[in-house]
This record gives sequence, structure tokens and C-alpha cells, in this order.
Amino acid sequence: MLDGIDYIAIEGPIGAGKTSLAHALAARLDAKLVLEPADDNPFLGKFYADMSGYALATQLAFLALRRRQQVAIASGEFAGSKIISDYVIARDRIFAGLTLNGDELALYDRLYEPVAADAPKPDIVVLLRADADTLMTRIHSRGTPYESALAGEYIERLVAEYDEYFDSYDETPLLIVDTAALGDYSGAGVDVDELVCEMGGLGTRD
Repeated sequence: MLDGIDYIAIEGPIGAGKTSLAHALAARLDAKLVLEPADDNPFLGKFYADMSGYALATQLAFLALRRRQQVAIASGEFAGSKIISDYVIARDRIFAGLTLNGDELALYDRLYEPVAADAPKPDIVVLLRADADTLMTRIHSRGTPYESALAGEYIERLVAEYDEYFDSYDETPLLIVDTAALGDYSGAGVDVDELVCEMGGLGTRD
């Protein structure tokens, strides 16, 4: 099943359903999960309360945490198992571009670039797309306290940054899933068997 496809990354803005789909896909493929380390970032709650004050600390903490995970993947820690991740390393740069500028962004980029260069590339990226209004509805419905304070303008900017990045993305095969029509969607609502078939088709293309 999915011969030659051992590392699958799922991406999308906040509320897209990445983690739910990662869990469902990992269960289907008996794969190891590598999940975004949000709960391990001590600055995240503070960032949502004061974005300008905690943006740099939040991004650097995420970068350090994600680097540790990427090193584990590259070192063969999960050898013999398929890997399902709910992010790609470029996610870090997308968010940094939204929240940092000037000298802070320049400092961040000096640290990000070698991490990104060393990060192993997924065999396939699955991108979950939805419009900002749909994402805001999902964010509010799941009731995560610090996410509930997010402004619609921030989500609109995030969607625009994701669209810009992935519209020219060519590093790996890319499978786009439009989730907006699914309403109160969770990633587990995707037909996982159909998704596996589609990924298999991408993986066999020249």
C-alpha cells in the first residue's frame, strides 16, 4: 500500500482539519504520527493575547521544537514505519511572515533557513483548503480558548499566505482537498480510502 510513499505531510491554515485527518490516516496506514508541538510551546497562549509582544518568542520556540522532530525523522528514528505529520517545515515561515517584520524577521530567517534546508521532504503533501469564514466557524466551534480570540482579519491574511505559498509549490507531489463544502468539517470526515487511492496515483506519476 502506497509503495515508496513513506512520509506524508498534511497542511492547511488553522481550523482546516489537519490533525484530525492525520490521526485518521495514521490509523488507516498503521503509521507513526508526528504532530505539531503546539502544546509544548510555552509562549503560544501569550502570543494570542499579545501578538506583537510574543511573536518572536513564539516563532523561535516553534522552530526549535519542529527542528527536533525533523531531526528525528531524518535520523531514521521511525525507520520501518510510514510517517504522518500535520505540518511541513515551511508552515513555520508562513506564520513568521505574518507576525514578524524588520530585524526580528531577519533574525528569524537566519535561524530558519538552515533548519529548512536540513528538513527531510515529505513524499506527498496533502493541502486542506477552506475560506476564512469557514475556518472561523470551525475555530469557534471547537472552543480552544486562545484560538477563539483570533480575529477574522488574521485568518484572512493566513489564508492568503497559504494560497500564495502553495500556488507555486513544486517541492513534492501536492494533493489539494477543498474542505469548504463539508461544513462543520473535521479531517476524519474525509474518505480516507479514497484519499489513499489518490495519493497512490500521485506517487506513481512520472
